[in-house]
Amino acid sequence: MGESAARCVPMKKYGNVFIKNIYYMLSYAFTALHQENFEDIAKEEFDNIHNLFASILAKGIGLQLKQGLYREYQNFTEDLAVMRGKIDMPGTVRNKVEHKQVLTCEYDELTENNQLNQILKTTVMILLRHANVETTYKDELKKEMLFFSNVDTIEPSSIRWFDLRFHRNNNTYRMLIGLCQFILEGMLLSTDQGAYKLASYVDQQKMFQLYEKFILEYYSKKYPRLKASASQIPWALDDGFETMLPKMKSDITLSHEDKILIIDAKFWAQSTQSQYDKHTIHSGNLYQIFTYVKNKTASIGDKPYEVAGMLLYAKTDEMIQPDAGYRMSGNKISVKTLDLNSEFQVIANQLNAIVEEYFGVA
Repeated sequence: MGESAARCVPMKKYGNVFIKNIYYMLSYAFTALHQENFEDIAKEEFDNIHNLFASILAKGIGLQLKQGLYREYQNFTEDLAVMRGKIDMPGTVRNKVEHKQVLTCEYDELTENNQLNQILKTTVMILLRHANVETTYKDELKKEMLFFSNVDTIEPSSIRWFDLRFHRNNNTYRMLIGLCQFILEGMLLSTDQGAYKLASYVDQQKMFQLYEKFILEYYSKKYPRLKASASQIPWALDDGFETMLPKMKSDITLSHEDKILIIDAKFWAQSTQSQYDKHTIHSGNLYQIFTYVKNKTASIGDKPYEVAGMLLYAKTDEMIQPDAGYRMSGNKISVKTLDLNSEFQVIANQLNAIVEEYFGVA
């Protein structure tokens, strides 16, 4: 994590196939997209990413409307001619002093004007203003927004995503809100006038996070026999003194029986570094995966585990692509690329081949 945007893979190098693959990547990141109701989206052809997002949102919001918009109780304080809820004495006394013939009342009301619905409406309204979203998708979203007439839009920058809580009554919103976050955080630009517009690409850091999460969730769902996690790796310290040491957290760690594979996902513009026309693996990336592997090996101790590491780059349009394996101090370190601009089954085959090679699991 933490790669700079300048080093990430530019999306403009990819075409329609890549846009379609974003759907598949999202479908693994957000389990709800695996439902049969979304399968028709995978069959569509999208000229740009805005249509893809609009299509997913239109389908998801439509399904939510069939179940009913989530409502929650909110507290209101209002001056009323008749009593409702309970009387707010300080406010009522103030009204009396001011010769107002009203009561200040506090009451709870069940309303759909809550933050989850506000996030949905805000995201949709921004998509509706974008010229790249085709009329077909806009019309569907406009029809659905009629059911959001009592819902306010909000300032996107005010949303505290990590404070959102999901439970039994609103869990169906989890995927939709996750997609809204991906759109608003990854595509939203502010203009000089302070208004918002959507970029023609997704912020590279968000794509890096999606790439990483996709690989993890793919292995988790495809290979339940393997343990797939983004686990933390302890430092192999002689004295146990770890003050100021950074945390080591792998992007993907796969383990099965006596074998462990640590994968570091890289969504970079160049998968190699070059000097004097000589291409080599990014030194920082190689040092990082080597450190992960050696510290993980040390943490296991004398247990008969075989630990390996892999740098898995998103393939770029460079002529030279890394594909090599090395033995370093008793551990295998490899470097591979994943072609996100090919049909999804090709991508799946590439990921499956890694598991078959390291674990012998088909």
